[in-house]
Amino acid sequence: MPESISQPYDFSSLVHSRRSVRKYDLTAEFDHQAVARALELAALSPNSSNMQLWQFHRVINDDKRQQLATLCMGQNAAKTANELIAFVITPDKWQQRTRINAAHIREMFKGRNDKASKRALKYYEKLIPLVYRNDRFGLLGLGRRLICAFLGRNKLMMREVSKADLRVCLHKSSSLAAMIFMMAMRAEGYDTCPMEGFDSKRAKALLGLKSNDEITMIVSCGKRTDEGIYGERQRVDNQEIIITHA
Repeated sequence: MPESISQPYDFSSLVHSRRSVRKYDLTAEFDHQAVARALELAALSPNSSNMQLWQFHRVINDDKRQQLATLCMGQNAAKTANELIAFVITPDKWQQRTRINAAHIREMFKGRNDKASKRALKYYEKLIPLVYRNDRFGLLGLGRRLICAFLGRNKLMMREVSKADLRVCLHKSSSLAAMIFMMAMRAEGYDTCPMEGFDSKRAKALLGLKSNDEITMIVSCGKRTDEGIYGERQRVDNQEIIITHA
């Protein structure tokens, strides 16, 4: 059963108060445990097939943080941050996570032998390996796309099954976690800025990432300064982007 919320809260105010802050106050007190709490919430984020193919790298050490800030093209949002968090996808862990999920399914449906339990187990033991297994050149993914295109002539079919599609899928999940993290940090009274402008090759080396790991974004944390907010928030008119199919 879902946990009940013990007290009311104003999510709208939280969303409106979150801004991408480009400069932080390094003289302000900063609670590093707030980052730990926010990342624990980020780990609860929705993600594709519950594979959780992500890592959250906290860069606290002063020297390493400044090195990473330099690799973020010297942005003030990175240079003045108390912490930098790299949200990373880890596609090579798919087999381990598949086994964990399959074991969880077996435990959850222990003693059952109905269609629902069989279908759930088949999903992790058959379908996930079929979709996640890839070769260096993406030929397996190309083969999957051709098969799906052929079968999709006469029935509903998932089309995004290539190696590139899987990469996009993992970055989507990582991005959801990053958003939860940023909202959690705002609820703690701190500010953040998501950054995509960084030298990915050098940043991977600095963080000791594996060859197939990729950084989705680097998020800086701290207390905002007045000059850290460039101006009033600007958004496209909602009528242009919210399309209602009534």
